[in-house]
Amino acid sequence: MASQTSWLTQLLLLALLPLSWALKFDIQAHPGAESASKERCIRNFVAKDQLVVVTATVSGSRGDGQTLNMHIKDAVGNDYGRPRDVAGENRYAFTSHADSAFDVCFENILTATGAVMNPTRHVELDIDIGADAKDWSAIQAGEKLKPVETELRRIEELVGEVVSEMEYLRTREQKLRDTNESTNERVKWFAFGTMGMLVGLGAWQIVYLRAYFRSKHLI
Repeated sequence: MASQTSWLTQLLLLALLPLSWALKFDIQAHPGAESASKERCIRNFVAKDQLVVVTATVSGSRGDGQTLNMHIKDAVGNDYGRPRDVAGENRYAFTSHADSAFDVCFENILTATGAVMNPTRHVELDIDIGADAKDWSAIQAGEKLKPVETELRRIEELVGEVVSEMEYLRTREQKLRDTNESTNERVKWFAFGTMGMLVGLGAWQIVYLRAYFRSKHLI
């Protein structure tokens, strides 16, 4: 009973941790055409059918000689948006199509015809996933919930996401174990087959050489 209580306490503590993070960085402008090799990408993992909200706050303004483009995509080929000439605060929401890593990529292109001193853009990136991506203030107002009820709803969804993640990891572990066992079985039979082939080849060589030497009357 004590172990179950401890496990539940740890699960609730994990649920209270927000599934969101913020990152600040500067991206240098480069002259020339758009190129995927010059993108700076931030990667995160998301489960299937989860809500993701990407908030990018970019310094500068449109027409200042720099063009900051974004590209939101995942590792399995889904494209969630290509915002162009981004400046100021911008929010982009999407629902993931697969259990996969997704990238938020930035590229800063220098478009000024004259000289620009230190052409860079400062980016502040926030990514909210799952329950943290929802507008709980709007939910509270729409459903006329008390603050405590709203917080309990949020924690309930976070706990559900943690449980789903643990179930996903357990399934992945089972698949990896099955793959490992299947590979070991194939390697074992391949080794047996190789040994049998070598033994057979050695026996054939002995028979062939005996027949050859007898034909030459050497034995």
